[in-house]
Amino acid sequence: MSLTLSDVRRIADLARIDLSDEKASELMSQLNDILGMVEQIQSINTEGIEPMPHPFGGAQRLRPDDVTEHNRREENMKNAPDEMDGLFLVPKVIE
Repeated sequence: MSLTLSDVRRIADLARIDLSDEKASELMSQLNDILGMVEQIQSINTEGIEPMPHPFGGAQRLRPDDVTEHNRREENMKNAPDEMDGLFLVPKVIE
């Protein structure tokens, strides 16, 4: 499948993007290259190949879930203009 200049103009119109003629033809070329790559990938025979849920075998190296900072609520609340029960109070903005 390849796009024509009118297809690119239609897509740009739907996206509310103003394109010059030069930019539209450049974009058409780039989009056609992308569609060509997709067609090439789709042509590969994948019969008998199991789908992979994750490209690295599903194992993720995660950092340990350790507490690295201590509770500084009292120190943080010193700058609060108004607070109640350790929480910031803010003015009501919705009537």
